[in-house]
Amino acid sequence: MTSAPSRTRLWWEIAIVLALGLGQSAIYSIVQLAYRLTDSTPLADQTTTLNPPRSDREVFDFIYQLLSIGFAVVPILLVCFLLWQSRRPHLSALGLSGRGYVRDTGWGALLVLAIGVPGIGLYLLGRSLGWFVAVNPGGLDAHWWTLPILLLSAARASIQEEFVVLGYLFARLRQLGWGPWPIIVATSLLRASYHLYQGPGAFVGNFAMGMLFGWLFARTGRLMPFLVAHFLIDAAAFVGYPWAAATWPALFGIPG
Repeated sequence: MTSAPSRTRLWWEIAIVLALGLGQSAIYSIVQLAYRLTDSTPLADQTTTLNPPRSDREVFDFIYQLLSIGFAVVPILLVCFLLWQSRRPHLSALGLSGRGYVRDTGWGALLVLAIGVPGIGLYLLGRSLGWFVAVNPGGLDAHWWTLPILLLSAARASIQEEFVVLGYLFARLRQLGWGPWPIIVATSLLRASYHLYQGPGAFVGNFAMGMLFGWLFARTGRLMPFLVAHFLIDAAAFVGYPWAAATWPALFGIPG
């Protein structure tokens, strides 16, 4: 019988998992925010592109996009390996029970209304107050593969964040003896910190989203609704950006 991992080993494991993905992103975002705030250009006049081209040659841009998405989910494979159970459902520790996915999908769609609509309002308010840089969620040129890549990017963001922030960290921090609210606050701070490159407003919005997601996940223990909600929100942003930017160019930092 395998003994339970020690507290020291668990902390090292958490540090390694975060350093391979979201923790690394959080550190870069903090540094990038410091850079933006100390730049001569006001924060409100700066821009960031979430899905930029990676080559000026179409075929290599496509290849690089696929490689970037593929390698980004490798830490998720590590998380699944670490929490895999020999008995079914194998990933129940992550909140994936192998049943009830249709109902979970419906709850995820409802979460989009609870998060997406207020999120748009916060972004528009934040842009007017200078709390956000102008965010371009699309960025890719128009190719036959642009839409599939943007949808894959939305899926990558959903899987990468929710598997780690909700599934993995909740499981491991519970093993370390943390209570529900310390876990909810800590994971919400992590979620907010790796969005700081978008400006302080993104920290506020994603912290609020993390608190809601964390509270609901602590009550239900089911990961699928949050995977669905995150995917739908990002897919709508990535794919709908060209229309929104053309309709309200000033909000996205596009000169008229």
